[in-house]
Amino acid sequence: MEYKISLEEAKACPTQFVLAINDTLNVISGKWKMPIIATLFFGKKRFTEVQRNIPKITPRMLSKELKELELNGIVKRTVYDSIPVVVEYELTDSGRLLSDVMDSMIHWGVNHRKGIIRENTAEKIAG
Repeated sequence: MEYKISLEEAKACPTQFVLAINDTLNVISGKWKMPIIATLFFGKKRFTEVQRNIPKITPRMLSKELKELELNGIVKRTVYDSIPVVVEYELTDSGRLLSDVMDSMIHWGVNHRKGIIRENTAEKIAG
């Protein structure tokens, strides 16, 4: 049984709206998933390359998060039969579709930071 709902239907129904938001958050939530996805937007990466691009992530946590992203169809893991064995990670088509989500998050984050800085500056001047 395949369940399909349109964007318009999800926006029109509070229950479907919340379910769609929850589905998205279940896949991308957590401290490390979005930084991993962001790193892979720049192309295929080996494990150590991903780790180098994300300060403070431990190898164990990176491995766990990559496995979850792979299970959710966001990341594709390719093992090459070579000596030594080479493993690369890349975004799937579904993972690449997160670019609009990330662009919106970046836009919101930049504007939010500017607003906070403005508020803090205004409070210091007034105070």
